[in-house]
Amino acid sequence: MAETKQREFTGKHMILVVGLFFGTIITVNLIMAYFATSSWTGLVVKNSYVASQHFNEKLAAQRTQHALGWQPTLSYMDDVLVFDLRDAKGSPVVAEFATAELKRPSHEREDQVISMYPANGTFSAKYHLATGAWDVFVSLTSEEGAPFIYRERIVVQ
Repeated sequence: MAETKQREFTGKHMILVVGLFFGTIITVNLIMAYFATSSWTGLVVKNSYVASQHFNEKLAAQRTQHALGWQPTLSYMDDVLVFDLRDAKGSPVVAEFATAELKRPSHEREDQVISMYPANGTFSAKYHLATGAWDVFVSLTSEEGAPFIYRERIVVQ
């Protein structure tokens, strides 16, 4: 019968185990630090105090807008962003143009502002969006002077 020689656990083995242990932790921390600094900043507003001073104004504007009873519809297909806005009676809301802010939920690098022009009762703009999630903020002022702001998250396949 052949004898098997047992291997000793030496100081070299211990240094290797400790090195691999701390090397793994340091590598994971560096990867997480990279993604934390290269992705979304977490910043929603530049100055939260100034933004808080306008909260009641925005809330009142939102109530006024809701009272109008307007029905918005947003769609994106074949590189065309379409926004349809109907009043409480179902007629198209007339405005000179609408502005669409296109924002990524995760970072600001691809944020864009585009103009949408009316055609056949809807506002549209040809614009290519990369795949993924987008927050679309559409704003316009009707011919009667009523402001309207609409927000929707879309996912481009």
